[in-house]
Amino acid sequence: MRPRAEQQAIALAALFQAATLVEELARTGELRQEMSTPLIKSLFEQDPSSFDDIYGPPADNLRLGLEQLLLACHRTPRGINPDVTRYALSLLHLERKLQRSPGMMDALGTGINQASRQAMHFSENHENTLAALADLYKQTLSQLSFRIRVTGNPTHLQSNKTADKVRTLLLAGIRAAILWRQVGGRRWQLLISRKRYGQVCDHLLSQR
Repeated sequence: MRPRAEQQAIALAALFQAATLVEELARTGELRQEMSTPLIKSLFEQDPSSFDDIYGPPADNLRLGLEQLLLACHRTPRGINPDVTRYALSLLHLERKLQRSPGMMDALGTGINQASRQAMHFSENHENTLAALADLYKQTLSQLSFRIRVTGNPTHLQSNKTADKVRTLLLAGIRAAILWRQVGGRRWQLLISRKRYGQVCDHLLSQR
């Protein structure tokens, strides 16, 4: 079993990867599928037999997120897009709101199980699967008092397919935030454990 600090860093890396892909997608209209696929697959890993079943090898599947988390862990963060940081912190805040709504948690679980049937029939990245996951986000998380405001190129954001991808990535980010809390992650650790998280990121990135 991985040390708790590694589990927390991997969950945070997944969250930062989702935030980074949202920023890129909203700005360019393009999505790096090799980086989004592990996040989408994680949504359907609701009862994994081991922690590593959720995302697979972090150095391969979460490299982007590990690199972004490493930047965020620097004493004076540089090189990280402020929108990425905003989305990451917003996901953590939204997850806290979700924890106070057990009925919504149940609805998310039911909706993900339904979407998994489409993923099995088509694929995780098929537009029908993404549309189902995006609709689940709209029917649940979008109804909370706090909403994540995504900014970018209006031309891209007005596209239904792009909007579906954005909402799916945000849902995957919430999945990562829930996992981070489940393995002992707390907001105060983002301040006092940054050095430790940075060291873990370096270690994980070297394992490729």
